[in-house]
Amino acid sequence: MFLAWNEIKKNKLRFTLIIGVLMLVSYLVFFLSGLANGLQNMNRESVDKWEATSIVLTEESDKSMSQSSITLDKVNDIDAKEMAVIGQINAVAGTGDQKSNVSIFGINKDEFIMPKVTEGDVFSNDNEVIASDALKEEGFEIGDELRLSSSDEVLTIVGFTDKARFNAAPVLYGDLATFQRVKFGEAAEANKESINGVVVRTDDTSAISQNDSLESIEIETFIRSLPGYTEQSLTLNFMIYFLFGISAVIVAIFLYVLTVQKISMFGVMKAQGISNGYLSRSVIAQTFLLAAIGVAVGFGLALLTGAFLPSAVPVAFDLITMLIYGLVLIVVAIMGAVFSVLTIVRIDPLKAIGG
Repeated sequence: MFLAWNEIKKNKLRFTLIIGVLMLVSYLVFFLSGLANGLQNMNRESVDKWEATSIVLTEESDKSMSQSSITLDKVNDIDAKEMAVIGQINAVAGTGDQKSNVSIFGINKDEFIMPKVTEGDVFSNDNEVIASDALKEEGFEIGDELRLSSSDEVLTIVGFTDKARFNAAPVLYGDLATFQRVKFGEAAEANKESINGVVVRTDDTSAISQNDSLESIEIETFIRSLPGYTEQSLTLNFMIYFLFGISAVIVAIFLYVLTVQKISMFGVMKAQGISNGYLSRSVIAQTFLLAAIGVAVGFGLALLTGAFLPSAVPVAFDLITMLIYGLVLIVVAIMGAVFSVLTIVRIDPLKAIGG
């Protein structure tokens, strides 16, 4: 460590360049991890709030809630500790000047998927809804009357709730009758028994339903089946994994070039009796210091960037994930130093000093 640190102090510019490259790579890794986490949250926030174990949809819906249609009497075929019925439809809601894609949830407010109201009141009359605070950030307010793209119904915002987006769209929570009027219009009375699914909490997920037309889907499976969710996650995660490999290659190239430039010096040190083990440990320690400083600066810059980004950018940093990625970056950087260590071990002192 003594030799490694003194060499860094005497060659500040050279090693600052290496730290700068590692800082940029780690900054990109941390930012992409925040972006991946933010996009995942946009898709699953409202589902996570259920704290449910499974959702029951029709077997032919292919795990899509919007494509599932069942009647309230089918709830009797479901065996679970807690159950909550849900209707869901997508729409574009607007006040004239403002428009936004929304997902409308029809629920019973005395069941466990009822969200906690953070501002305003709970819906209690026809066509009243609680809105996701994502709509509040877009400029919508309590009392706004929302006209819908697929219905003549007009909904009134009476409250807001936090963390309520489904498949990237802010959620509007209303009662089942409101949902049915929006979905079926004049035929709402004839379809008053129609819902999309049943959210359940139970200890035994294998015996939720014996009805062959219904399918019990675990919540994580349901989330991974949301359109675009898995594709987004895989794409960003692959980019992060490639950056780990790129980081190792960059460090290997830099340190190898530095080692080649110092072959004669290493030859003299080995001729003086300094062992391969000591020189190898010095290179490893030097790499650890460079990687740790670069990763720490990248970590701080990523958090600083996140603090100034507008709310429209879906970045959400998970500190535990970032710490794991930081450790991985340091480890792969040390792995990149192995080529330099092998080069040092193979140095013949006589040839290196021209003897």
